[in-house]
Amino acid sequence: MKNVHVVDHPLLKHKLGYLRDKNTNSYEFRELVKEISKILAYEAMRDWKQLESVFVETPIAQTKTERIINPPVVVSIMRAGNGMLDSVLSMIPISSAGYIGIYRDKFIHNTVEYYFKMPENVKGKDILLCDPLIATADTIVAAIDRLKQYEVGKIKVLSILASKYGLEKVLHFHPDVEIYTVNIEQEINESGYLVPGLGDAGDRLYQTK
Repeated sequence: MKNVHVVDHPLLKHKLGYLRDKNTNSYEFRELVKEISKILAYEAMRDWKQLESVFVETPIAQTKTERIINPPVVVSIMRAGNGMLDSVLSMIPISSAGYIGIYRDKFIHNTVEYYFKMPENVKGKDILLCDPLIATADTIVAAIDRLKQYEVGKIKVLSILASKYGLEKVLHFHPDVEIYTVNIEQEINESGYLVPGLGDAGDRLYQTK
């Protein structure tokens, strides 16, 4: 699928297996999400071209090194995206962060935004958009819609699991977006959960129901 990058790595498969396990406790679940998020961020930054050369002194000699400039803004789709946010920022500590609160209301059959906070001067900035799961894709499509209202730059989505249906929906509305995921799930059940999935990521991160 064009613009979808499935990060195929034995370490990710190993960690995903524990995420899927219903007996993995909340603390372990949070740590696994952080570890996987770092690898996804690493892959999403692989083609970053905005670098500057600087000279530094090593303990031995002067040398030229490269540093990232104009870093992406890391954006969390609350609340589950918050479980990924700090670990992605730890990989790109010069980045700023944004938050989008959106949920799908089952009564009105539409998304509802309850919070939106971005750094100043986000126009033209590339975005790393964090959400552990893409199922029906309603919330992530709405989040991308909102970001584009601010005329941001390239958007890359970091998601641990994504449904085939959800990926197709995102790329139908936003064919310019790139998506990095660990696995593509083929099914969504009648409640909107990925199958086999890992349950509700927010509930498992924060011990809520």
